[in-house]
Amino acid sequence: MATEEETKIFKKSFLQEMLEIHKIPCARQSFLYGILGGLGIGLGHFLASSKVRRSYHLGVGGFFVTTLGCWFYCRYSNAKRRFQQRMVQEAIKNKILFEGTEFDPTMKRETNHEKSR
Repeated sequence: MATEEETKIFKKSFLQEMLEIHKIPCARQSFLYGILGGLGIGLGHFLASSKVRRSYHLGVGGFFVTTLGCWFYCRYSNAKRRFQQRMVQEAIKNKILFEGTEFDPTMKRETNHEKSR
């Protein structure tokens, strides 16, 4: 069983985890876009209406919406790219495996083309 001192060493505080944002995929980019989006929405509404409180609320809301939108888009794009990479890797593996055999799709095309002549 781990002692109390060992668990303190392995546990990180919330602040330490937040400072390691560069290790989380898409987090840095999403937060930067969120900050710019919230600032733009809040400042734009303030310049248009001169209502400080409502502009602040819209700015914070714009930050959350922009951050979440960028986060989900980036994660979806990364998942799609990983799926495509796996498909290409599997195709390359099959190409290497079946090259020169009767199951090679390129060999079938050539043999069918030669038979039709």
